Amino acid sequence: MKSKIMALAGLGLVTSLGVAACGSGSSSSSGASGVSYDAATTGVVNPSTHKGGTLNFGMAGDVDSTDPGNTYLALSVDFDRLYVRPLTTYASKPGQAGGTIVPDLADGLGVPSADMKTWTFKIKKGIKYEDGTEVKAADVKYAVSRTLDRGVLGNGPSYFTQLLIDGSTYKGPYKDKNQADFKGVTTPDDYTVVFHLNTAFPEFNYVVAFGQTAPVPQAKDTGAQYALHPMSTGPYMWQGNYTPGKGGTLVRNPNWDASTDPNRKQLPDTINFTAGMKQEELDQRLISGTMDVDANGTGVADAARQQILTDPKLKANADDPYSGFSWYLPIDTEVIPNVNCRKAIIDGADRDAMWRAYGAQYGGEMSTSLMPPNISGRQPSTLYPVKPGDHGDVAKAKADLVACGKPNGFAVNISFRSERPKEQATALALQQSLAKVGIQLTLKGMPATTYTTSQFGSHTFNKSNNIGLGTYGWAADWPSGYGFLNALTSSAAIVDSGNSNVTMLKDPTVDAAWKQVVTLNDQAAREKLYNQVDNTLLEQAGVLPNVYAKSLDYRSPHLTNVLVQGYYGMYDYANLGVTK
Repeated sequence: MKSKIMALAGLGLVTSLGVAACGSGSSSSSGASGVSYDAATTGVVNPSTHKGGTLNFGMAGDVDSTDPGNTYLALSVDFDRLYVRPLTTYASKPGQAGGTIVPDLADGLGVPSADMKTWTFKIKKGIKYEDGTEVKAADVKYAVSRTLDRGVLGNGPSYFTQLLIDGSTYKGPYKDKNQADFKGVTTPDDYTVVFHLNTAFPEFNYVVAFGQTAPVPQAKDTGAQYALHPMSTGPYMWQGNYTPGKGGTLVRNPNWDASTDPNRKQLPDTINFTAGMKQEELDQRLISGTMDVDANGTGVADAARQQILTDPKLKANADDPYSGFSWYLPIDTEVIPNVNCRKAIIDGADRDAMWRAYGAQYGGEMSTSLMPPNISGRQPSTLYPVKPGDHGDVAKAKADLVACGKPNGFAVNISFRSERPKEQATALALQQSLAKVGIQLTLKGMPATTYTTSQFGSHTFNKSNNIGLGTYGWAADWPSGYGFLNALTSSAAIVDSGNSNVTMLKDPTVDAAWKQVVTLNDQAAREKLYNQVDNTLLEQAGVLPNVYAKSLDYRSPHLTNVLVQGYYGMYDYANLGVTK
Protein backbone atom coordinates (compact mmCIF):
# COMPACT_ATOMS: atom_id res chain seq x y z
CA MET A 1 0.00 0.00 0.00
CA LYS A 2 1.60 1.35 1.63
CA SER A 3 0.93 0.98 -2.31
CA LYS A 4 1.26 1.46 -0.69
CA ILE A 5 2.20 3.13 -3.13
CA MET A 6 4.02 5.80 -4.92
CA ALA A 7 5.18 9.06 -3.45
CA LEU A 8 7.07 12.24 -4.25
CA ALA A 9 10.22 14.15 -3.71
CA GLY A 10 12.30 16.49 -5.78
CA LEU A 11 15.92 16.62 -6.85
CA GLY A 12 18.33 18.37 -9.16
CA LEU A 13 20.34 17.01 -12.07
CA VAL A 14 22.18 13.72 -11.85
CA THR A 15 25.54 15.42 -12.23
CA SER A 16 25.02 17.50 -9.07
CA LEU A 17 24.14 14.69 -6.72
CA GLY A 18 27.13 14.44 -4.42
CA VAL A 19 24.88 14.86 -1.40
CA ALA A 20 26.49 12.05 0.56
CA ALA A 21 29.59 14.16 0.93
CA CYS A 22 27.66 17.07 2.43
CA GLY A 23 27.42 17.25 6.20
CA SER A 24 27.91 14.53 8.71
CA GLY A 25 26.25 11.14 8.66
CA SER A 26 26.08 11.25 12.45
CA SER A 27 22.72 11.10 14.19
CA SER A 28 23.96 13.11 17.15
CA SER A 29 23.03 16.61 15.95
CA SER A 30 20.70 18.42 18.32
CA GLY A 31 19.09 21.81 18.46
CA ALA A 32 18.67 24.28 21.27
CA SER A 33 15.62 22.45 22.55
CA GLY A 34 17.51 19.21 22.83
CA VAL A 35 15.48 17.65 20.01
CA SER A 36 17.82 15.47 17.98
CA TYR A 37 18.26 14.28 14.43
CA ASP A 38 16.23 11.18 13.55
CA ALA A 39 14.50 11.23 16.96
CA ALA A 40 10.99 10.69 15.54
CA THR A 41 11.95 7.30 14.12
CA THR A 42 12.25 5.81 17.61
CA GLY A 43 10.04 7.99 19.83
CA VAL A 44 7.64 10.93 20.06
CA VAL A 45 9.11 14.39 19.51
CA ASN A 46 7.47 17.28 21.39
CA PRO A 47 4.67 15.28 23.07
CA SER A 48 1.75 17.55 23.93
CA THR A 49 -2.00 17.64 24.57
CA HIS A 50 -2.26 21.31 23.54
CA LYS A 51 -5.39 22.05 21.51
CA GLY A 52 -5.75 24.82 18.98
CA GLY A 53 -3.94 26.40 16.09
CA THR A 54 -3.70 25.61 12.39
CA LEU A 55 -1.74 22.70 10.95
CA ASN A 56 -0.52 23.29 7.40
CA PHE A 57 0.11 20.44 4.97
CA GLY A 58 1.57 21.03 1.52
CA MET A 59 2.55 18.81 -1.36
CA ALA A 60 3.83 18.88 -4.90
CA GLY A 61 1.29 17.22 -7.15
CA ASP A 62 -1.90 15.94 -5.57
CA VAL A 63 -3.36 12.96 -3.73
CA ASP A 64 -4.73 10.18 -5.93
CA SER A 65 -8.12 10.74 -4.31
CA THR A 66 -9.72 12.05 -1.15
CA ASP A 67 -12.34 9.32 -1.50
CA PRO A 68 -11.11 6.66 0.97
CA GLY A 69 -12.54 3.93 -1.26
CA ASN A 70 -10.53 5.09 -4.23
CA THR A 71 -7.02 5.63 -2.92
CA TYR A 72 -3.84 3.57 -2.86
CA LEU A 73 -1.02 6.04 -2.20
CA ALA A 74 0.64 5.68 1.19
CA LEU A 75 0.39 9.42 1.82
CA SER A 76 -3.35 9.37 1.05
CA VAL A 77 -4.03 6.38 3.29
CA ASP A 78 -2.10 8.05 6.12
CA PHE A 79 -3.84 11.40 5.59
CA ASP A 80 -7.41 10.16 5.22
CA ARG A 81 -7.29 8.70 8.74
CA LEU A 82 -7.94 12.30 9.81
CA TYR A 83 -11.51 12.08 8.54
CA VAL A 84 -12.51 8.43 8.08
CA ARG A 85 -12.32 5.21 10.08
CA PRO A 86 -11.97 1.79 8.41
CA LEU A 87 -12.64 -1.42 10.32
CA THR A 88 -9.00 -1.73 11.40
CA THR A 89 -5.92 0.47 11.30
CA TYR A 90 -2.27 0.50 12.38
CA ALA A 91 -0.98 1.40 15.83
CA SER A 92 0.26 4.98 16.09
CA LYS A 93 3.76 3.95 17.15
CA PRO A 94 7.24 4.20 15.68
CA GLY A 95 9.33 1.24 14.55
CA GLN A 96 8.11 -2.34 14.29
CA ALA A 97 5.26 -1.68 16.74
CA GLY A 98 3.69 0.53 14.08
CA GLY A 99 3.08 -2.57 11.98
CA THR A 100 0.61 -3.91 14.54
CA ILE A 101 -2.98 -4.06 13.29
CA VAL A 102 -5.56 -2.74 15.77
CA PRO A 103 -9.37 -2.26 15.75
CA ASP A 104 -10.74 1.08 14.52
CA LEU A 105 -14.41 1.23 13.50
CA ALA A 106 -14.63 -2.38 14.65
CA ASP A 107 -14.66 -3.16 18.38
CA GLY A 108 -12.12 -5.96 17.87
CA LEU A 109 -10.20 -7.73 15.18
CA GLY A 110 -12.12 -9.96 12.79
CA VAL A 111 -13.04 -13.48 13.87
CA PRO A 112 -12.41 -16.11 11.16
CA SER A 113 -14.25 -19.36 10.60
CA ALA A 114 -12.29 -22.59 10.91
CA ASP A 115 -11.53 -22.59 7.18
CA MET A 116 -10.67 -18.85 7.24
CA LYS A 117 -13.15 -18.16 4.43
CA THR A 118 -15.66 -16.26 6.60
CA TRP A 119 -14.64 -13.24 8.68
CA THR A 120 -16.96 -11.55 11.16
CA PHE A 121 -16.51 -8.02 12.53
CA LYS A 122 -18.58 -6.20 15.12
CA ILE A 123 -18.62 -2.43 14.72
CA LYS A 124 -18.73 -0.06 17.66
CA LYS A 125 -22.12 1.30 18.58
CA GLY A 126 -22.70 5.02 18.59
CA ILE A 127 -20.13 6.01 15.94
CA LYS A 128 -21.56 8.97 14.06
CA TYR A 129 -21.03 10.74 10.77
CA GLU A 130 -20.38 14.45 10.67
CA ASP A 131 -24.14 15.07 10.27
CA GLY A 132 -24.93 13.20 13.50
CA THR A 133 -26.41 10.05 11.96
CA GLU A 134 -25.18 6.73 13.31
CA VAL A 135 -22.92 4.41 11.33
CA LYS A 136 -24.52 1.05 10.59
CA ALA A 137 -23.14 -2.22 9.27
CA ALA A 138 -24.99 -1.67 5.98
CA ASP A 139 -22.82 1.40 5.38
CA VAL A 140 -19.68 -0.73 5.55
CA LYS A 141 -21.19 -3.25 3.14
CA TYR A 142 -22.11 -0.44 0.77
CA ALA A 143 -18.64 1.06 1.00
CA VAL A 144 -17.10 -2.26 -0.05
CA SER A 145 -19.65 -2.80 -2.83
CA ARG A 146 -18.88 0.52 -4.52
CA THR A 147 -15.17 -0.31 -4.76
CA LEU A 148 -16.01 -3.27 -7.03
CA ASP A 149 -16.91 -0.87 -9.84
CA ARG A 150 -13.39 -0.34 -11.14
CA GLY A 151 -14.65 1.99 -13.85
CA VAL A 152 -15.75 4.53 -11.23
CA LEU A 153 -13.32 3.72 -8.41
CA GLY A 154 -10.24 2.39 -10.17
CA ASN A 155 -7.46 3.68 -7.93
CA GLY A 156 -7.78 1.45 -4.88
CA PRO A 157 -6.46 -2.07 -4.30
CA SER A 158 -8.32 -4.99 -5.88
CA TYR A 159 -8.28 -7.46 -2.98
CA PHE A 160 -12.05 -7.44 -2.56
CA THR A 161 -12.46 -8.10 -6.28
CA GLN A 162 -10.16 -11.10 -5.93
CA LEU A 163 -11.24 -12.45 -2.54
CA LEU A 164 -15.00 -12.02 -2.16
CA ILE A 165 -17.23 -14.82 -3.43
CA ASP A 166 -18.85 -12.50 -6.00
CA GLY A 167 -16.13 -9.87 -6.14
CA SER A 168 -15.52 -10.48 -9.82
CA THR A 169 -19.17 -10.80 -10.85
CA TYR A 170 -21.04 -8.15 -8.85
CA LYS A 171 -20.39 -4.89 -10.70
CA GLY A 172 -21.17 -2.39 -7.96
CA PRO A 173 -24.13 -0.26 -6.87
CA TYR A 174 -23.89 2.18 -9.78
CA LYS A 175 -25.00 -0.64 -12.09
CA ASP A 176 -27.04 -2.65 -9.55
CA LYS A 177 -28.52 -0.59 -6.72
CA ASN A 178 -29.98 -3.64 -4.95
CA GLN A 179 -27.54 -4.44 -2.15
CA ALA A 180 -29.21 -7.82 -1.67
CA ASP A 181 -27.62 -8.89 -4.94
CA PHE A 182 -24.16 -8.43 -3.38
CA LYS A 183 -23.42 -11.65 -1.48
CA GLY A 184 -19.75 -11.08 -0.66
CA VAL A 185 -20.64 -9.07 2.45
CA THR A 186 -23.67 -9.67 4.65
CA THR A 187 -25.03 -7.77 7.66
CA PRO A 188 -27.01 -10.00 10.06
CA ASP A 189 -27.77 -6.94 12.20
CA ASP A 190 -26.93 -3.23 12.37
CA TYR A 191 -23.56 -3.83 14.00
CA THR A 192 -22.27 -7.05 12.40
CA VAL A 193 -20.37 -7.24 9.11
CA VAL A 194 -19.54 -10.65 7.63
CA PHE A 195 -17.14 -11.13 4.71
CA HIS A 196 -17.52 -14.28 2.59
CA LEU A 197 -14.30 -15.22 0.77
CA ASN A 198 -13.71 -17.63 -2.08
CA THR A 199 -10.48 -18.84 -0.47
CA ALA A 200 -8.82 -19.07 2.92
CA PHE A 201 -7.00 -15.86 3.76
CA PRO A 202 -5.23 -15.69 7.13
CA GLU A 203 -4.16 -12.03 6.72
CA PHE A 204 -7.64 -10.57 6.15
CA ASN A 205 -7.46 -8.21 9.14
CA TYR A 206 -4.87 -6.29 7.12
CA VAL A 207 -7.10 -6.08 4.04
CA VAL A 208 -9.90 -4.29 5.91
CA ALA A 209 -7.47 -1.60 7.14
CA PHE A 210 -7.74 0.09 3.75
CA GLY A 211 -10.13 3.03 3.47
CA GLN A 212 -12.34 0.82 1.32
CA THR A 213 -14.09 -0.32 4.54
CA ALA A 214 -14.63 3.22 5.84
CA PRO A 215 -18.45 3.48 5.92
CA VAL A 216 -20.35 5.32 3.19
CA PRO A 217 -24.10 6.03 3.53
CA GLN A 218 -25.68 5.03 0.23
CA ALA A 219 -27.93 8.09 0.15
CA LYS A 220 -24.90 10.38 0.29
CA ASP A 221 -22.85 8.63 -2.38
CA THR A 222 -22.26 10.66 -5.54
CA GLY A 223 -19.95 8.24 -7.30
CA ALA A 224 -16.77 9.83 -8.61
CA GLN A 225 -17.88 13.17 -7.12
CA TYR A 226 -17.98 11.72 -3.59
CA ALA A 227 -14.26 12.52 -3.32
CA LEU A 228 -15.11 16.24 -3.18
CA HIS A 229 -16.70 15.78 0.26
CA PRO A 230 -16.57 12.28 1.75
CA MET A 231 -18.65 11.88 4.89
CA SER A 232 -16.45 12.06 7.98
CA THR A 233 -16.34 9.60 10.86
CA GLY A 234 -12.94 10.82 12.08
CA PRO A 235 -11.88 13.79 14.20
CA TYR A 236 -11.97 16.18 11.22
CA MET A 237 -14.33 16.87 8.32
CA TRP A 238 -13.98 18.82 5.10
CA GLN A 239 -15.09 22.43 5.23
CA GLY A 240 -16.93 22.66 1.94
CA ASN A 241 -15.34 20.66 -0.87
CA TYR A 242 -11.84 19.51 -1.68
CA THR A 243 -10.58 21.08 -4.90
CA PRO A 244 -8.42 18.65 -6.92
CA GLY A 245 -5.06 20.16 -7.74
CA LYS A 246 -5.48 22.91 -5.17
CA GLY A 247 -6.52 21.45 -1.82
CA GLY A 248 -8.98 22.11 0.95
CA THR A 249 -9.53 22.70 4.66
CA LEU A 250 -10.42 20.29 7.44
CA VAL A 251 -12.20 21.49 10.59
CA ARG A 252 -13.22 19.70 13.77
CA ASN A 253 -15.96 17.09 13.42
CA PRO A 254 -18.34 17.87 16.33
CA ASN A 255 -19.75 14.33 16.23
CA TRP A 256 -16.44 12.51 16.68
CA ASP A 257 -16.20 10.82 20.07
CA ALA A 258 -12.67 10.50 21.42
CA SER A 259 -13.73 7.76 23.81
CA THR A 260 -14.32 5.44 20.84
CA ASP A 261 -11.07 6.27 19.10
CA PRO A 262 -7.75 5.62 20.87
CA ASN A 263 -5.89 5.86 17.56
CA ARG A 264 -6.33 9.58 16.92
CA LYS A 265 -6.23 12.98 18.56
CA GLN A 266 -8.14 16.14 17.70
CA LEU A 267 -5.61 18.85 18.53
CA PRO A 268 -5.48 21.58 15.83
CA ASP A 269 -8.58 23.66 15.22
CA THR A 270 -7.99 23.71 11.48
CA ILE A 271 -5.94 21.67 9.01
CA ASN A 272 -5.10 23.29 5.69
CA PHE A 273 -4.02 21.09 2.78
CA THR A 274 -2.37 22.82 -0.18
CA ALA A 275 -1.78 20.74 -3.31
CA GLY A 276 0.05 21.67 -6.51
CA MET A 277 3.08 23.29 -4.91
CA LYS A 278 6.58 23.31 -6.32
CA GLN A 279 8.80 21.01 -4.27
CA GLU A 280 11.52 23.61 -3.82
CA GLU A 281 9.00 26.21 -2.64
CA LEU A 282 7.50 23.72 -0.21
CA ASP A 283 10.91 22.83 1.20
CA GLN A 284 11.77 26.46 1.88
CA ARG A 285 8.41 27.11 3.49
CA LEU A 286 9.00 24.11 5.77
CA ILE A 287 12.39 25.46 6.78
CA SER A 288 11.04 29.01 7.29
CA GLY A 289 8.12 27.74 9.38
CA THR A 290 5.22 28.86 7.16
CA MET A 291 4.43 25.23 6.26
CA ASP A 292 4.39 22.36 8.76
CA VAL A 293 4.34 19.04 6.88
CA ASP A 294 5.19 17.76 3.41
CA ALA A 295 2.26 15.41 2.89
CA ASN A 296 4.19 13.23 0.46
CA GLY A 297 6.42 12.07 3.30
CA THR A 298 9.27 11.09 1.01
CA GLY A 299 11.81 13.77 1.75
CA VAL A 300 13.05 17.17 0.72
CA ALA A 301 14.72 18.00 -2.58
CA ASP A 302 18.44 18.32 -3.22
CA ALA A 303 18.94 21.98 -2.32
CA ALA A 304 17.03 21.68 0.96
CA ARG A 305 18.78 18.41 1.78
CA GLN A 306 22.18 20.06 1.55
CA GLN A 307 20.95 23.05 3.54
CA ILE A 308 19.58 20.83 6.32
CA LEU A 309 22.53 18.44 6.55
CA THR A 310 25.08 21.24 6.81
CA ASP A 311 23.23 23.26 9.46
CA PRO A 312 23.17 21.53 12.91
CA LYS A 313 20.07 23.46 14.01
CA LEU A 314 18.11 22.43 10.95
CA LYS A 315 19.42 18.87 11.05
CA ALA A 316 18.14 18.50 14.61
CA ASN A 317 14.63 18.91 13.18
CA ALA A 318 15.11 16.26 10.49
CA ASP A 319 14.51 12.52 10.34
CA ASP A 320 15.90 10.00 7.86
CA PRO A 321 13.76 6.88 8.26
CA TYR A 322 13.43 3.89 5.99
CA SER A 323 10.18 4.67 4.33
CA GLY A 324 9.25 1.09 3.48
CA PHE A 325 9.29 2.00 -0.21
CA SER A 326 11.22 0.11 -2.82
CA TRP A 327 11.97 2.37 -5.77
CA TYR A 328 12.40 0.37 -8.93
CA LEU A 329 11.64 0.31 -12.64
CA PRO A 330 9.10 -2.28 -13.83
CA ILE A 331 9.85 -3.62 -17.30
CA ASP A 332 6.74 -4.54 -19.28
CA THR A 333 7.34 -8.13 -20.37
CA GLU A 334 4.86 -7.79 -23.23
CA VAL A 335 6.27 -4.55 -24.63
CA ILE A 336 9.80 -6.05 -24.30
CA PRO A 337 9.01 -9.77 -24.59
CA ASN A 338 12.56 -11.18 -24.84
CA VAL A 339 14.11 -11.81 -21.42
CA ASN A 340 17.63 -11.13 -22.71
CA CYS A 341 16.59 -7.73 -24.04
CA ARG A 342 15.28 -6.97 -20.56
CA LYS A 343 18.53 -8.22 -19.00
CA ALA A 344 20.47 -5.84 -21.26
CA ILE A 345 18.62 -2.94 -19.60
CA ILE A 346 19.48 -4.19 -16.12
CA ASP A 347 23.12 -5.04 -16.87
CA GLY A 348 23.74 -1.77 -18.70
CA ALA A 349 22.19 0.50 -16.07
CA ASP A 350 24.33 3.03 -14.21
CA ARG A 351 23.15 2.00 -10.78
CA ASP A 352 25.41 4.49 -9.01
CA ALA A 353 23.85 7.45 -10.84
CA MET A 354 20.35 6.09 -10.21
CA TRP A 355 21.16 5.74 -6.50
CA ARG A 356 22.46 9.30 -6.37
CA ALA A 357 19.28 10.49 -8.07
CA TYR A 358 17.53 9.47 -4.85
CA GLY A 359 20.04 11.17 -2.57
CA ALA A 360 22.75 8.51 -2.21
CA GLN A 361 23.21 7.43 1.43
CA TYR A 362 20.50 9.81 2.66
CA GLY A 363 18.06 8.53 0.05
CA GLY A 364 18.47 4.85 0.80
CA GLU A 365 20.39 1.69 0.01
CA MET A 366 21.06 0.22 -3.42
CA SER A 367 18.60 -2.62 -3.86
CA THR A 368 19.06 -6.15 -5.15
CA SER A 369 15.47 -7.37 -4.80
CA LEU A 370 11.96 -6.02 -4.86
CA MET A 371 11.11 -6.53 -1.19
CA PRO A 372 12.84 -4.03 1.13
CA PRO A 373 14.68 -5.12 4.29
CA ASN A 374 11.81 -4.21 6.63
CA ILE A 375 9.60 -7.02 5.29
CA SER A 376 9.61 -9.96 7.67
CA GLY A 377 11.71 -12.89 6.43
CA ARG A 378 12.99 -11.12 3.33
CA GLN A 379 16.26 -12.49 1.96
CA PRO A 380 18.60 -10.44 -0.27
CA SER A 381 19.09 -11.72 -3.82
CA THR A 382 22.46 -12.41 -5.43
CA LEU A 383 21.26 -12.25 -9.05
CA TYR A 384 22.12 -8.58 -9.55
CA PRO A 385 24.76 -7.62 -6.96
CA VAL A 386 25.46 -3.91 -6.74
CA LYS A 387 27.53 -1.43 -4.80
CA PRO A 388 28.32 2.30 -4.96
CA GLY A 389 30.48 3.00 -7.99
CA ASP A 390 28.73 0.48 -10.25
CA HIS A 391 28.14 2.28 -13.54
CA GLY A 392 26.89 -0.65 -15.64
CA ASP A 393 28.57 -3.51 -17.47
CA VAL A 394 28.67 -2.52 -21.13
CA ALA A 395 30.20 -5.80 -22.33
CA LYS A 396 27.64 -7.92 -20.50
CA ALA A 397 24.75 -5.79 -21.73
CA LYS A 398 25.96 -6.08 -25.34
CA ALA A 399 26.18 -9.85 -24.93
CA ASP A 400 22.57 -9.80 -23.71
CA LEU A 401 21.59 -7.92 -26.87
CA VAL A 402 23.27 -10.52 -29.05
CA ALA A 403 21.37 -13.23 -27.14
CA CYS A 404 18.07 -11.46 -27.70
CA GLY A 405 18.68 -11.08 -31.42
CA LYS A 406 19.20 -7.33 -31.38
CA PRO A 407 23.00 -6.87 -31.49
CA ASN A 408 22.61 -3.25 -32.58
CA GLY A 409 20.21 -2.45 -29.77
CA PHE A 410 16.62 -1.26 -29.86
CA ALA A 411 14.51 1.80 -29.10
CA VAL A 412 11.87 2.04 -26.40
CA ASN A 413 10.22 4.73 -24.28
CA ILE A 414 10.56 5.24 -20.52
CA SER A 415 7.95 7.09 -18.47
CA PHE A 416 8.25 9.12 -15.28
CA ARG A 417 6.14 11.55 -13.26
CA SER A 418 6.80 15.06 -14.55
CA GLU A 419 6.46 16.71 -11.14
CA ARG A 420 9.10 14.45 -9.59
CA PRO A 421 12.67 15.52 -10.34
CA LYS A 422 14.11 12.38 -8.72
CA GLU A 423 12.25 10.22 -11.20
CA GLN A 424 13.31 12.37 -14.12
CA ALA A 425 16.91 12.25 -12.91
CA THR A 426 16.71 8.45 -12.65
CA ALA A 427 15.31 8.14 -16.17
CA LEU A 428 17.99 10.50 -17.50
CA ALA A 429 20.77 8.51 -15.82
CA LEU A 430 19.46 5.30 -17.35
CA GLN A 431 19.08 6.92 -20.77
CA GLN A 432 22.70 8.04 -20.71
CA SER A 433 24.10 4.67 -19.61
CA LEU A 434 22.01 2.54 -21.99
CA ALA A 435 23.01 4.72 -24.95
CA LYS A 436 26.51 3.23 -24.50
CA VAL A 437 25.19 -0.25 -25.28
CA GLY A 438 22.87 0.74 -28.13
CA ILE A 439 19.54 0.95 -26.32
CA GLN A 440 17.80 4.21 -27.16
CA LEU A 441 15.51 5.45 -24.41
CA THR A 442 13.11 8.32 -25.05
CA LEU A 443 11.87 10.02 -21.89
CA LYS A 444 8.12 10.54 -21.49
CA GLY A 445 7.01 12.74 -18.59
CA MET A 446 3.44 12.30 -17.37
CA PRO A 447 1.23 13.88 -14.68
CA ALA A 448 1.46 12.26 -11.26
CA THR A 449 -2.30 12.39 -10.71
CA THR A 450 -2.99 9.92 -13.55
CA TYR A 451 0.38 8.16 -13.88
CA THR A 452 -0.53 5.02 -11.90
CA THR A 453 -4.09 4.82 -13.20
CA SER A 454 -4.48 5.65 -16.88
CA GLN A 455 -0.87 5.96 -18.07
CA PHE A 456 1.83 3.69 -16.63
CA GLY A 457 -0.87 1.86 -14.70
CA SER A 458 -2.55 0.87 -17.97
CA HIS A 459 -0.95 -1.86 -20.08
CA THR A 460 -3.01 -0.77 -23.09
CA PHE A 461 -1.49 2.69 -22.84
CA ASN A 462 2.04 1.34 -22.45
CA LYS A 463 1.72 -1.03 -25.38
CA SER A 464 0.24 1.55 -27.74
CA ASN A 465 2.94 4.07 -26.80
CA ASN A 466 5.93 1.66 -26.78
CA ILE A 467 6.57 2.35 -23.10
CA GLY A 468 8.70 -0.56 -22.02
CA LEU A 469 9.59 0.64 -18.55
CA GLY A 470 9.08 3.48 -16.13
CA THR A 471 9.90 4.82 -12.70
CA TYR A 472 7.81 3.37 -9.89
CA GLY A 473 7.71 2.92 -6.16
CA TRP A 474 5.94 0.55 -3.83
CA ALA A 475 5.46 0.03 -0.14
CA ALA A 476 3.79 -2.98 1.43
CA ASP A 477 0.01 -3.08 1.41
CA TRP A 478 0.64 -4.65 4.81
CA PRO A 479 3.90 -5.70 6.48
CA SER A 480 4.38 -9.18 5.03
CA GLY A 481 5.66 -10.65 1.79
CA TYR A 482 2.07 -11.11 0.65
CA GLY A 483 1.24 -7.50 1.44
CA PHE A 484 4.23 -6.31 -0.57
CA LEU A 485 4.46 -8.65 -3.55
CA ASN A 486 1.02 -9.98 -4.44
CA ALA A 487 -0.32 -6.92 -6.24
CA LEU A 488 2.96 -6.61 -8.16
CA THR A 489 3.32 -10.20 -9.35
CA SER A 490 0.00 -12.09 -9.38
CA SER A 491 -1.65 -12.42 -12.78
CA ALA A 492 -5.00 -12.16 -10.96
CA ALA A 493 -4.06 -8.64 -9.87
CA ILE A 494 -3.77 -7.34 -13.44
CA VAL A 495 -6.51 -4.80 -14.16
CA ASP A 496 -7.22 -2.38 -17.01
CA SER A 497 -6.78 0.79 -14.93
CA GLY A 498 -4.66 1.32 -11.86
CA ASN A 499 -2.64 -1.81 -12.63
CA SER A 500 0.22 -2.45 -10.20
CA ASN A 501 1.55 -5.58 -11.92
CA VAL A 502 3.11 -3.30 -14.53
CA THR A 503 5.54 -6.04 -15.54
CA MET A 504 2.48 -7.99 -16.77
CA LEU A 505 4.00 -11.05 -15.13
CA LYS A 506 1.89 -14.15 -15.73
CA ASP A 507 4.15 -16.82 -14.34
CA PRO A 508 2.46 -20.14 -13.41
CA THR A 509 4.92 -20.87 -10.60
CA VAL A 510 4.23 -17.46 -9.08
CA ASP A 511 0.46 -17.87 -9.34
CA ALA A 512 0.76 -21.33 -7.78
CA ALA A 513 2.75 -19.86 -4.89
CA TRP A 514 -0.01 -17.32 -4.19
CA LYS A 515 -2.59 -20.10 -4.08
CA GLN A 516 -0.46 -22.21 -1.77
CA VAL A 517 0.63 -19.54 0.68
CA VAL A 518 -2.85 -18.84 2.04
CA THR A 519 -3.12 -22.46 3.17
CA LEU A 520 0.08 -22.37 5.23
CA ASN A 521 0.02 -21.76 8.96
CA ASP A 522 3.81 -21.86 9.16
CA GLN A 523 5.16 -18.32 8.81
CA ALA A 524 8.63 -19.54 7.80
CA ALA A 525 7.11 -21.61 5.00
CA ARG A 526 5.16 -18.59 3.75
CA GLU A 527 8.28 -16.43 3.85
CA LYS A 528 10.18 -19.00 1.81
CA LEU A 529 7.55 -18.74 -0.91
CA TYR A 530 7.62 -14.95 -0.80
CA ASN A 531 11.37 -14.98 -1.46
CA GLN A 532 10.88 -17.45 -4.31
CA VAL A 533 8.35 -15.10 -5.93
CA ASP A 534 10.73 -12.15 -5.59
CA ASN A 535 13.55 -14.20 -7.10
CA THR A 536 11.39 -15.36 -10.02
CA LEU A 537 10.60 -11.76 -10.92
CA LEU A 538 14.33 -11.04 -11.00
CA GLU A 539 15.08 -14.16 -13.04
CA GLN A 540 12.51 -12.97 -15.57
CA ALA A 541 14.19 -9.54 -15.60
CA GLY A 542 10.82 -8.02 -14.85
CA VAL A 543 12.25 -5.21 -12.75
CA LEU A 544 15.34 -3.05 -12.59
CA PRO A 545 15.95 -2.64 -8.83
CA ASN A 546 16.96 0.81 -7.67
CA VAL A 547 16.73 1.90 -4.01
CA TYR A 548 15.39 0.74 -0.66
CA ALA A 549 14.20 4.19 0.18
CA LYS A 550 15.04 6.49 3.03
CA SER A 551 13.47 9.93 3.30
CA LEU A 552 15.13 13.01 4.73
CA ASP A 553 12.04 14.64 6.22
CA TYR A 554 11.97 18.02 7.93
CA ARG A 555 9.64 18.42 10.91
CA SER A 556 8.65 21.95 11.71
CA PRO A 557 9.61 23.04 15.26
CA HIS A 558 5.95 24.08 15.59
CA LEU A 559 4.80 20.44 15.41
CA THR A 560 3.90 18.37 18.46
CA ASN A 561 3.39 14.63 18.85
CA VAL A 562 5.71 13.88 15.95
CA LEU A 563 6.59 10.27 15.25
CA VAL A 564 7.40 8.29 12.15
CA GLN A 565 4.61 5.74 12.06
CA GLY A 566 6.31 2.37 11.67
CA TYR A 567 4.06 1.01 8.94
CA TYR A 568 3.58 4.11 6.81
CA GLY A 569 7.22 5.16 7.11
CA MET A 570 6.12 8.80 7.34
CA TYR A 571 4.85 11.07 10.08
CA ASP A 572 1.70 9.90 11.84
CA TYR A 573 -0.69 12.49 10.42
CA ALA A 574 -3.67 11.55 12.60
CA ASN A 575 -2.04 12.75 15.84
CA LEU A 576 -0.05 15.86 15.01
CA GLY A 577 -0.55 19.10 16.90
CA VAL A 578 0.94 22.59 16.68
CA THR A 579 2.23 25.03 19.27
CA LYS A 580 1.56 28.20 17.30
